[in-house]
Amino acid sequence: MKSFSSRLTAAIAARQTPACVGLDPRLASLPPALAPARNAAPQEVAATFTRFCRDVIDVVAPLVPIVKPQLACFEALGLPGMTALADTIAYAREKNLLVLADGKRGDIGSTAEAYADGWLAGPWAADALTVNPYLGLDSVEPFVKVAAERQAGIFILVKTSNPGSKDFQDLSSDGRTIYEHVAAGVEQLAARTAAGEAYGAVGAVVGATWPRQLDAMREAMPHTWILVPGFGKQGGRAADVRGAFHADGLGALVVSARDVIFAHARPEMNNGLTAAQWQTAVDRACRDMIDRLAADTPAGALK
Repeated sequence: MKSFSSRLTAAIAARQTPACVGLDPRLASLPPALAPARNAAPQEVAATFTRFCRDVIDVVAPLVPIVKPQLACFEALGLPGMTALADTIAYAREKNLLVLADGKRGDIGSTAEAYADGWLAGPWAADALTVNPYLGLDSVEPFVKVAAERQAGIFILVKTSNPGSKDFQDLSSDGRTIYEHVAAGVEQLAARTAAGEAYGAVGAVVGATWPRQLDAMREAMPHTWILVPGFGKQGGRAADVRGAFHADGLGALVVSARDVIFAHARPEMNNGLTAAQWQTAVDRACRDMIDRLAADTPAGALK
């Protein structure tokens, strides 16, 4: 199997966009045409999540290179939810999509190895996984090892999109912020795993809500894919994420979840549609995201 980085590059080139659609099924936000009865059992909710995610995948698979299931949305339903997650991952693969499992896992030693084995192999095997580095770089090494063995990728939290990220990540130590120290470690791991390619198996997470930091992080991490959450609903605009890219339109993945998958709740996307046509709203929102990225970022070079 080719490396995760080369597969991601090929998928982005084929779809001509770095857009990533988050799969964050939430009961209260589902299209009315799919919503189960109130007080539905977890098994029924999980079955609805499976159908919803499959329907979203059917729309976005021809348009984007990768999807990002939010693990917590499935885990909250217990065993039925985990079965729905396995089905969703398998279906995305059937549709030739790469899958990034968003679980922000992190631990030390054998526990970290178990997390890596669980999410980069087995029934929930994804192409990549988000990882929390705040137990130290030694806690990341087991994920790097398994990723290298499985030709998978990991994305390490560097500067997250939430406002409270400044509480710890912006603190200064030895003349640099904590997130800058993390970024330096991530770049070392990315360069180490690049194996002659432009990017390594280790990526970074930097929120769209921090455009100035994105500029600095792109410069500090030249061998690193940057996953950029926070686009759309959280306030990030296409112009804000420009700095995450290299000039050729590569180097970044920009994520939108709620703005796309729940587009039926956006009047400008749902205009003229019936409740049964919610997938058309998803299609409109996904294409709108792609067009905005092409117009306002170096992603336009992919066209």
